[in-house]
Amino acid sequence: MKVGVFGSEYQEEKQNVIKRLFEKLIEKEAEIYVDYRFHIFLTDVLNYSPPIKGELFDDDFDLDVALSVGGDGTFLRTAARVNKQNIPILGINTGRLGFLADVSNNELEDTLEELFKNYYKIEERTLLRLHTEERAYRGYNYALNEIAILKRDTSSMITIHTSLNNEYLASYEADGLVIATPTGSTAYSMSVNGPIIIPQSNSMVLSPVAPHSLNVRPLVIPDTYVITLGVESRSKNFLIALDGRSEVFPTGIELIISKADYTTKVIKRYNHTFYKTLRDKLMWGADVRMK
Repeated sequence: MKVGVFGSEYQEEKQNVIKRLFEKLIEKEAEIYVDYRFHIFLTDVLNYSPPIKGELFDDDFDLDVALSVGGDGTFLRTAARVNKQNIPILGINTGRLGFLADVSNNELEDTLEELFKNYYKIEERTLLRLHTEERAYRGYNYALNEIAILKRDTSSMITIHTSLNNEYLASYEADGLVIATPTGSTAYSMSVNGPIIIPQSNSMVLSPVAPHSLNVRPLVIPDTYVITLGVESRSKNFLIALDGRSEVFPTGIELIISKADYTTKVIKRYNHTFYKTLRDKLMWGADVRMK
């Protein structure tokens, strides 16, 4: 099995987990490839040099599976590297909450055993695509969690003129607007009171950030809709962020957001369901009085 390992470079205290991961891969005689930045971290910071087949320098590689070692941010970066290559990703959590990277420290060996026995399920997660004329957004223009349109740090609120399938919806006067996938509904969107959406719902949600009008609420729409946005700002610019990858845009550029033409494949254990994640991560149904 060709396995690619991608990881965060800010987890020195998790080196025991990282070494256990490589030891298990070696035991299973995997063909191991490591992201070059993560390999530098392993050798220079952790002083650890596991036997590997090679390093991954670009975004074009042939793997059977990608392992993301870190938190959900690491998983999002791994998904961006995998892009359209149809490689399933397993998230191993060495971070904090972990919705995408949900394999915990004490599940590591059992999960890898199941991986090599092909005993797992794959969930296909929707992405969003940002289109701008003349490729005004210079980076990777897809997002697994959300696309956020935000005011600059010190500017006044912005006005976001919003249309759905070319029909005018509203002009949001707010600090920003978050357009989230079901996967991203438990991320930034949830922090601004957006609803939680199950991954299979075929929808997306528009959640305003600190809206000027208190009667403006998040809106769930079908993921087949095309969203068109125009932004007004006193500072003549605004911030646009795709899964946290941000760029400054001048006002006057039309933004078109739609569902991507491919999905991200996420490896899940059979006992890891979305509902179990809600109970474990968000403490749904937990009685705080119980010790």
